[in-house]
Amino acid sequence: MNVADSQRLASALERLGYSESPIIEEADVIVLNTCMVRQSAEDKAIGRLSSLKPLKKKNPDLVLGVMGCMVGFKDQTEIRKKLPYVDVFAPPSNPKPIIDFLIRQEYIGEASASRNVETDTVWEPGKLTLPASRRKKTVAGFIPIVYGCSHACAYCIIPYKRGAERSRNPEEILDHARSLAEQGVKEVTLLGQIVDRYGLDTAGYPTLAELLREIHEIPGIERIRFLTSHPNWITDELLDTVRELPKVMKHIEVPAQAGNNTVLENMRRGYTDEEYRNLISHIREKIPGVSIGTDIIVGFPGETEAQFEDTFRQLADLKLNVVHLARYSPRKGTLSERTMPDDVSDEEKWRRFRAVETLQEQIATELHAALEGKILPVLFEEKQKGRWMGRTEHMDLVYVESESDLTGLILPVKINWTGPWTMIGELV
Repeated sequence: MNVADSQRLASALERLGYSESPIIEEADVIVLNTCMVRQSAEDKAIGRLSSLKPLKKKNPDLVLGVMGCMVGFKDQTEIRKKLPYVDVFAPPSNPKPIIDFLIRQEYIGEASASRNVETDTVWEPGKLTLPASRRKKTVAGFIPIVYGCSHACAYCIIPYKRGAERSRNPEEILDHARSLAEQGVKEVTLLGQIVDRYGLDTAGYPTLAELLREIHEIPGIERIRFLTSHPNWITDELLDTVRELPKVMKHIEVPAQAGNNTVLENMRRGYTDEEYRNLISHIREKIPGVSIGTDIIVGFPGETEAQFEDTFRQLADLKLNVVHLARYSPRKGTLSERTMPDDVSDEEKWRRFRAVETLQEQIATELHAALEGKILPVLFEEKQKGRWMGRTEHMDLVYVESESDLTGLILPVKINWTGPWTMIGELV
């Protein structure tokens, strides 16, 4: 979501006449886009802003901005007091205050100064462009379709920082997708905190499944993904659409977060371990060959060793393709931070983290080994250290050697070597 927000702001700045500065000390405008999902992310943002403070002191004309979750949607008095050297603040997914500030202060280049620039036209969805510095290399693009979240899991700060759930206008989404396709983007990922709930808050909006069918018809778009799903909101209509549409990748991100019912209840997730297991079986029945990713939090307040073993057992039984793993950290203002003692030691969190990590490495090794010798279509994104990097429809990383420019091409690759996290192949 933050990548999409940053691209949106970069596009708007270029429409004002700006271009990227490769040297930060020479920039006229610096904007830090922030995340607060974990404490470490917030700490890094504060550290980065502190390192920029001397630049602002040396050059008072430098415009320093902060956007994203650190700003949030509520009163900005506290953050303005904490960061008095920052010129402008913008909430998540809304760069408008930054553009308004630049226009108001006449911090625009000569190419734009002669025009009557209206803020709303600067990022009109159908006119969005990728930042020039990345335009030639960008193969995959992100399209936010649901802003905010209204579910409020006990540990999550997102509803407090990104606001209530609200679906984006479908025509705006389609314009965004067409714009990316015209710029050579081959793969789009539709984004939402609970992406399956798209359209449910606004009468007359399509469902996610219906939206996927419309994007499927856009020329130039070759692959479509969506994330993140929630176990309570995945429908048969959506699964049937994933199975039927060739451009929609057979990969679903559906977080479990834990495999113990007491922990799940304390997390306010709204389902049980048994229901999650049944859902995974149902998805696999509906979409043969599907790959599934999950999120897991270890060390949630009150999680006993036996409860952690339930989570470990769930993962061992289900053998999912991807596990995004995190150690619990309390976020100020969340239900868990206010009402549940952070009583699992850091040492124990790390032990559980490494146990799951080792288990998933074994599972991923086994799943990838079954692909050796097979020929898979791979969308190539860029060259890294002399090899071309691409992804299968299941999000597996594949590397090949080639003297040709493979950027944006979908080519058949024979898999010759597999590891837990990557594979190596040759073009067929």
